[in-house]
Amino acid sequence: MKLQQLRYIVEIVNQNFNITEAAEVLYTSQPGISKQVRLLESELGINIFERNGKHIKGLTPSGEQIVSIARELLLKTQGIKAVADEQTHPNKGTLRIATTNTQARYVLPSIIEKFKTQYPEVNLHLHQGSPNQIYDALMLGEVDIAIVTEAQYLFENAVLLPCYLWNRSVIVKPNHPLAKQTQKLTVEQLGKYNLITYTFGFTGRSDLDHAFNKVGILPNIVFTATDADVIKTYVRLGLGVGIMASMAYTQYDKDLVAIDASHLFQSSMTQIAFRRGMFLRNYMYDFINYFSPHLTKMRVEEAEQLRDNNAILRLFEKITLEEK
Repeated sequence: MKLQQLRYIVEIVNQNFNITEAAEVLYTSQPGISKQVRLLESELGINIFERNGKHIKGLTPSGEQIVSIARELLLKTQGIKAVADEQTHPNKGTLRIATTNTQARYVLPSIIEKFKTQYPEVNLHLHQGSPNQIYDALMLGEVDIAIVTEAQYLFENAVLLPCYLWNRSVIVKPNHPLAKQTQKLTVEQLGKYNLITYTFGFTGRSDLDHAFNKVGILPNIVFTATDADVIKTYVRLGLGVGIMASMAYTQYDKDLVAIDASHLFQSSMTQIAFRRGMFLRNYMYDFINYFSPHLTKMRVEEAEQLRDNNAILRLFEKITLEEK
């Protein structure tokens, strides 16, 4: 059994059982992959894949277990290489981050600038996606760190560290009635307007829905997007009232009015996640600390030793998280 054979079967699954696409990703030939898979199945004495003629249509029950173990082994080999690289090239390497558009656009630029000043020879790769996509990328070993703002329950098998709290603002055009009122905004008032906000599953959308459900109002959401910039664009077009993360309102949005809505919605927490048992390079610890100063290397290492994320939350319960 060879590690290359394990890479082949894992990549075939990653590419939805398309050997041609797996070969392209691995820079090899389709016949070469097929031959190695057959050799592995022959050595094991079982079929890993279910086939329809020459075409793979899925995994056998045993194949599902084998691929799961193969993923773990491949991740461990990454860890072995990382240990060696930490000794031979401590300031060189790659850092792959998965997050949402809001984090990538409004939070990370200054942090990445600081990180690149300290580690100019570390290559950074930023992946954006939904919570499910971020989770899959992390657990498949496609990224090293995930920055999570929603669906933290998905990350039970990862180390999940609390970073900061954030809330929302209502965004309107200057001539909108809400821009001129002097009293505090209410959920009932928002319920009278067409609303533009995040797609369900993105950036605290569940907390927004909970606030409306609590007062028995069905919000009239006419447009959703994964990107705060898109929300602002359609507010400018007069499509409705925007509800988005306050951090996404900047000095460049002077043609819009931001109304604080933090009293209407429960604060959401942004967290950083990485796989349990993963070897973190020193520059990864530094990135985590740049992102959230209370996450020192010592505290992160302490959190790594805890059995679950509830215990990690208890570890940080006496720390007052920054609010953005």
